[in-house]
Amino acid sequence: MEQKNWLEEMAKQTLTRQVLETNHYTQKYGLVLREEDAALLAQERANVLRQERRVEFGQGILPKIIYTFCDSSYIDQNSYCESLARLQEIFYAYKNEMLDEITDDELLEFMREQFENVCFGDFGYLEGTCLDIFAQAIRAGYSGYKQSERKGEFEKFDIVKRWDRELYLEALGNLF
Repeated sequence: MEQKNWLEEMAKQTLTRQVLETNHYTQKYGLVLREEDAALLAQERANVLRQERRVEFGQGILPKIIYTFCDSSYIDQNSYCESLARLQEIFYAYKNEMLDEITDDELLEFMREQFENVCFGDFGYLEGTCLDIFAQAIRAGYSGYKQSERKGEFEKFDIVKRWDRELYLEALGNLF
């Protein structure tokens, strides 16, 4: 028991240091984590890994999440730490939901595209709709995302018709 706690503490300290190192890159987007924030995120990682019954070796996914989402239109300094904690939680949950059939980078790219272009910063919609539908497709054997490099994938499964520019211009033209 004591060894487990020691290993977990070492992992938290290492992750905290790695997360703080990302500040050199993210500060150009106006995003900086304090040491307390980094420690909180490291603790959240340990909690979510335990909750999702996952084991992670090495650096972990959090620095990749930071680099992937730091220039998002929907994340600002006021919500930065909370947003990262939420993205980390969503990531691990959907790694499980997709039965690890998709790589970390593929999942992060898909999450980012949906977050920016479909969900417009709504974590609930990202998790409860976009990723849920995509996970169902992955579990059913879908692999077409590999050919498209994960671009525009959600539209293939989206059950909600979106308002697009061409339709808007057509409707506008019909009014006049």
